Amino acid sequence: MARNVLGGLIQCSTPIGDEGASVAAIRDAMFEKHLPFIDDAGKKGVQILCLQEVFNTPYFCPSQDAKWCDVAEPVPGPTVERLAAYAKKYKMVMIIPIYEREMAGVYYNTAAVVDADGTYLGKYRKTHIPHTNGFWEKFFFKPGNLGYPTFQTRYARIGVYICYDRHFPEGARLLGLNGAEIVWNPSATVAGLSQYLWKLEQPAHAVANGYFIAASNRVGTEAPWNIGKFYGTSYFCDPRGSFLATGSEDKDELVVAEMNLDMIEEVRRTWQFYRDRRPETYGELMKQLP
Repeated sequence: MARNVLGGLIQCSTPIGDEGASVAAIRDAMFEKHLPFIDDAGKKGVQILCLQEVFNTPYFCPSQDAKWCDVAEPVPGPTVERLAAYAKKYKMVMIIPIYEREMAGVYYNTAAVVDADGTYLGKYRKTHIPHTNGFWEKFFFKPGNLGYPTFQTRYARIGVYICYDRHFPEGARLLGLNGAEIVWNPSATVAGLSQYLWKLEQPAHAVANGYFIAASNRVGTEAPWNIGKFYGTSYFCDPRGSFLATGSEDKDELVVAEMNLDMIEEVRRTWQFYRDRRPETYGELMKQLP
């Protein structure tokens, strides 16, 4: 029988744009806004669901205001535990990206992975941290230190890459070598700078590695920073780089697609990139060049 997996991606705008609102109020409103979409995914039979980058906050990195550190929490912690109950209820694997507090002054951009019975499987910490106008992430996040783990869930072995990570093929390859059948990329990216890359880079990762990609992006314009429009367009693509489902540029929505994991074997028997790679010639990749 075909190994079909129904995947879901939630793209969502921030419900509170009031600069005077507390970070706790904004966090709680964002969490509550996601619950109907999570319920909808469960009722539709979604087996693996991914939320967007730092799903329960705005994308606060245009600021350099330490007040946002107040929403960071342990992983696993309260948010993961609350959503684990939904995972168990719907027998649905969940990827839960949140702002992680490891200890005082040490914070990561993290995604927790929860299995279909509510069991916490582990986490990925964003490895590549941008630092440029409107994206002052190094102020808030320490670079990830957990490598490129994959997680055997009830339905598939999955990996996670977060937003800016998607520009780096090295980690995308390692996720494949570590057994990922689906790589999930929760993101927060705005129109203009990199929108033209959104549908180029990750399908290329899918083709180069023979796995599925599921990429999410939030929608809307977030006050008070107004750095641009988060353009949604969350999508799934297969190991041939074909798009299976794509979200709108401006609507809060659940994007759903069915993935036939048997395609991985079929594609890799034709395109033998893992057989033909030459790691013994890539030593310079490990050097700080130039």
